[in-house]
Amino acid sequence: MPDAITIRDASKYFGAHAAVDGLSLDVPAGSIYGFLGRNGAGKTTTLRMITGILQPDAGSVSVLGGSRPEDVRARTGYLPEENGLYKDMRVLDMVSYFGQLRGLGRREANARARTRLAAAGLEANLNAKCNTLSKGMGQKAQVIGTLLHDPELVVLDEPFSGLDPVNAEVVLSLMKQFRREGRTVIFSTHVVEHAEQICDSVVIIDRGQRKRAGTLAEVKAGANRTVSIDYEGDAGEWRELPGVESADDSGRHAELRLRPDADTQDLLKALVERVRLRHFDTGEASLKQVFLEAVGADHEAA
Repeated sequence: MPDAITIRDASKYFGAHAAVDGLSLDVPAGSIYGFLGRNGAGKTTTLRMITGILQPDAGSVSVLGGSRPEDVRARTGYLPEENGLYKDMRVLDMVSYFGQLRGLGRREANARARTRLAAAGLEANLNAKCNTLSKGMGQKAQVIGTLLHDPELVVLDEPFSGLDPVNAEVVLSLMKQFRREGRTVIFSTHVVEHAEQICDSVVIIDRGQRKRAGTLAEVKAGANRTVSIDYEGDAGEWRELPGVESADDSGRHAELRLRPDADTQDLLKALVERVRLRHFDTGEASLKQVFLEAVGADHEAA
């Protein structure tokens, strides 16, 4: 099966600023592909080039069999990061209108909108104006509108923004369903845990440039080993522990990134002398650790 998207040396400038700088990547068809990066890393600009909203100033972007993005808009669905609700429209009318913009007839769009809004728990809001919806409900309505015409390629820019855990699971389930149906799903996020939970492949972008790309296994392969611990007490300065290069400490759970020559038995012994351990596990680096390593020393802003 050919790649759904091919990007070669693509750059996009806004004045003297390179929002995307020589980016190349391939997105396999029928997969869920995650764009990871901090705010301002170039994710949204790249997604807008994929959907044909923006044109690259250099390089090329081709989608769905080598076509230009603007030629296959009826086969794609795009959810922008910003709120795209028409505040004074009824929810049913707005979602139906989104489907009609992508080629559905009015009757078919209305029927699909009614059915899918009801399935998502918004049946009581069909005739409500969009400006009465909560942020999470509004996001769900936008997602339904984006997918109403059953696109081959689904592009979602920060789709979990404003969603509580229950509604986030609804969106995750939709993305998995589309993959089972052979569609390609691309989404951007700065919440690395969402990507690790669902993605087949990812690209990490920072300052407009590709830092890591590939399947989750490939992206993690070059990272240092980690130790995951749950603990009680005060461990002190993590770098004083044998073999520890850095740590991501959330209070009672920590991910310790090890130096190549680290001995985990020495580390375990040192930890036992400092804290009460409830869990100690060695393994591959988490995607979060890979992300922090890829974006460099300025990772505290991530």
